[in-house]
Amino acid sequence: MVDRETLIRGAQIELARREFFFYCHLKAPDFYKEDRRYLVDLCNEFQDFIQSDDEVMVVNEPPRHGKSRTAGLLVEWVLGNDRTQKIMTGSYNETLSTMFSKNVRNDIQEEKADQDRIVFSDIFPGVTIKRGDGAMNLWSLEGGYNNYLGTSPTGTATGFGATLLIIDDLIKNAEEANNELTKEKHWTWFTDTMLSRLEEGGKIIIIMTRWASDDLAGRALEHFREAGARIRHISMKALLDPQTHEMLCSEVLSYQSYQAKIKAMGADIASANYQQEPIDLKGRLYTSFKTYSGQLPQFKEIRNYTDTADTGEDYLCSINYGVTFANEAYVLNVLYTKEPMEVTEPATAQMLHAGHVNVSDIESNNGGRGFARSVERILREVLRSNHTVIRWFTQSKNKQARIYSNSAWVMQHVYFPEDWKNRWPEYHNAMIKYQREGKNKHDDAPDATTGIAEKIGAGTAFSFE
Repeated sequence: MVDRETLIRGAQIELARREFFFYCHLKAPDFYKEDRRYLVDLCNEFQDFIQSDDEVMVVNEPPRHGKSRTAGLLVEWVLGNDRTQKIMTGSYNETLSTMFSKNVRNDIQEEKADQDRIVFSDIFPGVTIKRGDGAMNLWSLEGGYNNYLGTSPTGTATGFGATLLIIDDLIKNAEEANNELTKEKHWTWFTDTMLSRLEEGGKIIIIMTRWASDDLAGRALEHFREAGARIRHISMKALLDPQTHEMLCSEVLSYQSYQAKIKAMGADIASANYQQEPIDLKGRLYTSFKTYSGQLPQFKEIRNYTDTADTGEDYLCSINYGVTFANEAYVLNVLYTKEPMEVTEPATAQMLHAGHVNVSDIESNNGGRGFARSVERILREVLRSNHTVIRWFTQSKNKQARIYSNSAWVMQHVYFPEDWKNRWPEYHNAMIKYQREGKNKHDDAPDATTGIAEKIGAGTAFSFE
């Protein structure tokens, strides 16, 4: 006769096969406690995603709350239930990808030594690593082929096809989060290497602490939404209620510890890491923009403001805008480019001509006067137009001070087309990401937009020549 304890253990094992949380609970009961609601929810979301028709899942969770650990257990549970699955994981570097791979492989290989301790083979008997095919980063199951590959942006994925991609925490620190080149390399690796390995009908899971709006998680959410993919986004904050000090899990991170981390690492980094508030969005100068669609209002004048490029690394920013009788500005066209003057001079003249601009104000600082004269000459001699009055002027105030002091007027009185993100993506990004504290690589877009405010809203900060 089977004793009661054996029956209970058998029921637990059967439940662990069917329910991912209970698999985690049996494997690590001290961490995956049933009263840790966030872990129950996270595991249930993972299982539901795997069993659904959804294509992409992005998980943002604070550090040390078990996201990488849960990802490793998910690989085990998926392979235990279906040895035909082919899973590829991507980690920050080769060391971490090897560690992730070894942990999963060793869990599957673990032999039972303690009758009271549940191991993988108790839950999934018969699922084993194929003999002679158990390398650290690439291994197969008996009855399967190339079931697992662990890689990184510096590793390889050649010859491997995946039904499930899992990307785990690619950004190491705030320095990388602010490094445009690093983030671009991550995105290129993800799109060119990882996505090319995904088989038809495959799924993608991206797990990371948020750092910046254009980190891999942010860009993937934007990219797949625009592509019409079926997405689920799980975002968990460490501090749930600032008033009551309620934490996501006070056993994992108490309010006192959270406050100590804020003091040690700074509020902006802590907000990104623990509250999923990207550094660049937390400190951005412009918090909102007004937009328009459909029929435009009546304008008393069509104007242009042009900020010429000071150096080869700067952008020329030229903006056509309509001025209403209430002195509000409607952005009609934007030229935002690093092209040299032999390209931008005729392009600016053409934009003024096509936009029927009445007055164009061009900054004459650092070569702007010569630019203005060339644009005027092209209008008159090439385009045969005398419709636009060209005025060049010297900007006399500090650029950052001007941008900051006019930011409220820009948000309240400058209207952008509803699709301005698609029409002028670089200009749009430069505006929405501009930082209040001066961590900015370029300020040409906010500078020219501020010029609109100075012309029609907040008084002058220049003298005409």
